[in-house]
Amino acid sequence: MVKQKENRGIVIAAIVMLSWLVLLIFLLQFSINFASPVPYLLALVQTHLYTGLFITAHDAMHGVAAPGRPRLNKAIGTVCAFLFAYNWYPRLLPRHHQHHRHVATDQDPDYHGGGFWPWYLSFLKNYITWWQIVLMAITYNVLQLFFPLENVILFWMLPAVLATFQLFYFGTYQPHKGEHEQHNLHKSTTQSKNHVWAFISCYFFGYHYEHHDKPYLPWWQLYKAKE
Repeated sequence: MVKQKENRGIVIAAIVMLSWLVLLIFLLQFSINFASPVPYLLALVQTHLYTGLFITAHDAMHGVAAPGRPRLNKAIGTVCAFLFAYNWYPRLLPRHHQHHRHVATDQDPDYHGGGFWPWYLSFLKNYITWWQIVLMAITYNVLQLFFPLENVILFWMLPAVLATFQLFYFGTYQPHKGEHEQHNLHKSTTQSKNHVWAFISCYFFGYHYEHHDKPYLPWWQLYKAKE
């Protein structure tokens, strides 16, 4: 049973990565009708899959993408982080654990005491490097040699930006903003129980207090902590 659960996490990680890749290849060749809602809906689906890449990398940071198999777990985290706008997993890993150890304090790299936009800009500054910008620029210029420019922007570039915003808003800003009562050990709030919205909004990470309380749960089991 334990082995089956370990393999289930690997399969789910593979599904997220493969779904992102297959849909991206399809969308880069998709004939866009800007008068139709379809391309915009597809862009939102791709945004959700981009977010899934980072959430899977995040699971790897807690050792639960491939539990009991540290090399594979690290490989999954590295690949997923890299596919998400060339994030570097070894750089993200210590920062995320610092967030868990010092949540909502001056030592928390994800926390900012200001309003929404200053916090968002601080978040981007902490997680985006010049190397990522250079690699994104190179990729953009290469992709437009083979695919229509509007497809590259709408289905590759825009979803990455929106997913960053999605991760920040639902996974950092909403749960950690404001003052938290002293008995709140994790200095986090949580979404109201609605598993469908919790999945759509950010792979159950709106249940953020539950995540800090049980970081050993992968995203696809996090809803159980809400029960």
